[in-house]
Amino acid sequence: MTVFDMLIWGGIILTSAGLAGILWCIVSVLRARRAGLDDAAMRARMRVVVAVNMAALAASLLGLMTVVLGVMLGP
Repeated sequence: MTVFDMLIWGGIILTSAGLAGILWCIVSVLRARRAGLDDAAMRARMRVVVAVNMAALAASLLGLMTVVLGVMLGP
C-alpha cells in the first residue's frame, strides 16, 4: 500500500464520517419537528444541529479533497 492509497482511504473515512454527521442532522431535525417543541426549545436544538452540520460539511469537504489529491498524485 502506497502513501497515495493511504491518502485515498483516509479521505474516504473522513468523507464517510462527514456524511454520517449530515445524516444525524437530518434525523435530529425531523425528530425535533415531530416533537412539536415551542419556539425557544426549537431554536436551542437548531443551534446544536447547525454547529454539527457545519462541522460535518467541513469534514466531507476535506475528505473529498484528500481523495481527489490522492487520485491525482497517485500512480
